[in-house]
Amino acid sequence: MKQESAKERILLAAGPIFASKGFEKTTVREICSAADVNVASINYHFGDKKELYTQALILARQLREEQVPFPAWTDDVTPDEKLRGFIALLLQRIVVMQTEPWEIRLLLREVMHPTDAARPLIENYFRPFLDRLMSIVDEILEHRLPDHQRHQIGFSIIGQCMHYRVSGEMISMMISEDEYQNCFEIQNLADHIWRFSLGGLRGIRESIVDSQLSASDRLSNQVPS
Repeated sequence: MKQESAKERILLAAGPIFASKGFEKTTVREICSAADVNVASINYHFGDKKELYTQALILARQLREEQVPFPAWTDDVTPDEKLRGFIALLLQRIVVMQTEPWEIRLLLREVMHPTDAARPLIENYFRPFLDRLMSIVDEILEHRLPDHQRHQIGFSIIGQCMHYRVSGEMISMMISEDEYQNCFEIQNLADHIWRFSLGGLRGIRESIVDSQLSASDRLSNQVPS
């Protein structure tokens, strides 16, 4: 057995178990049993369970990016279209209507209950992801707001998407099965969140323009004749 294949087997075995049981309740022995390796292999390849968990998170992120890659936008793609594509991408990565890959469950477990392992995930994945969204927002607004407002807008858009993952079961209990199946699939949700978010952004853009015009008028009135 090659070292590389043993390490890969451990990671692929550990990911679903961590996703199901969490870091604390997962034991090294059950991972080794699932991977068909001895206990010493964990220390040899990863040092300890904590590093194995961190690497499993990184693998989950990499696999999810490969499964649902970011669109390659050409220069003629409008900011509005980019926003819709971003929302659809996020929903496809986190909301699954039927079976749910272990990668999603593990990443969302870390989102809901962060550990120290979340820090590299934040810096290398979540923060760049948010930055891309805020750059789209800047394009739509044709103006760069203060960072705290940009963050609020970004988290509001992401929060709408997360709601349908975190509260999916509750939502399905509040509406009819036909409505849930026909009107709450990913494409419909993407369209709704896009239209709702775009309407809010256009309202903000109009208020920015109004403020700039008002400031210009005040300045003109202050200029001596």
